[in-house]
Amino acid sequence: MRGATYAGSGGIDVIELRDDLAEPELGTDDALVEVAYAGLNRADVLERRGAYAMPKSDVVVPGLEFSGIVRAVGARVTAVAVGDRVCGLVATGAHAERLVTHALALSKIPTGVDLASAAAIVEAFTTAHDALFARGRFAMGEIALVHAVGSSVGLAAVALVKASGGLAIGTSRTPEKLDRAKAHGLDYGFVLDDEWVGRVHAATNARGADVILDFVGAPMLAPNLAVVASRGRIVQIGTMGGAQGTINLGILLVKRAELHGTVLRSRALDEKIALAKRFERELMPLFARGDLRAEVDRVFPLAQLRDAHEHMERDANFGKILIAIG
Repeated sequence: MRGATYAGSGGIDVIELRDDLAEPELGTDDALVEVAYAGLNRADVLERRGAYAMPKSDVVVPGLEFSGIVRAVGARVTAVAVGDRVCGLVATGAHAERLVTHALALSKIPTGVDLASAAAIVEAFTTAHDALFARGRFAMGEIALVHAVGSSVGLAAVALVKASGGLAIGTSRTPEKLDRAKAHGLDYGFVLDDEWVGRVHAATNARGADVILDFVGAPMLAPNLAVVASRGRIVQIGTMGGAQGTINLGILLVKRAELHGTVLRSRALDEKIALAKRFERELMPLFARGDLRAEVDRVFPLAQLRDAHEHMERDANFGKILIAIG
């Protein structure tokens, strides 16, 4: 089987493409999926660098999200059938021609959504939806502040905020990404400079943001506390800027604010199944009707996986980077 592995930790030169990978083993509750497209995520870059732990195994295939066709099912599987178009999240394995995953953790792709779009939305919209509504308890008419708004998760969050009748504020280090995000419904976009905190206060009439989605980490602790609204919720999705920092608990107490951490990969199987079914039930119909859409930045063939990593590391993407596998 053809797929990607990492020969140690480091730069893009550790990425290896191999044709001799072992075929995944099908369990009684599993489905074998022929992968069409896989997403590339920041976690993949961090894994390659050795900054994000991968499962211990002799050979680990990276890749956290995918779309494809079911080619075989285990003896006890009834949720999907051979020939079904599906997408899903996995701990590893998406950057290869075939993978095996628990059948209940798959989401069926409805008519009107192509395989590329499905691969581009599953991680971004699952993460954004869970962070906004399950962790952040976002409600109609509230204000959301989304950092790294040009990322696939950031754009997904903006789309969900607007679909819920809220006000969307975004930040980025790139003015062009802010301009492009306005086509997705972004109401206010601010460059992350020394003035952005004041601009958020001005845009919200000093109220601040009810929910903040942050991917940066430690450097944003103080400014996020400065702009979070009274009884607001900060949801920490990533720590790209660092995980170690200090926080002024006095401000957190006075504002009665909340700080939540979230990650999808380490959740138990039952939680992952619940996320997949919620995604299939609540979000997929919106894509089928055209109410929501995927933002695909570029599609790289598997043979150009190193180029895809380099593209992401340069922060050149707006939306999802896809890897064409099949």
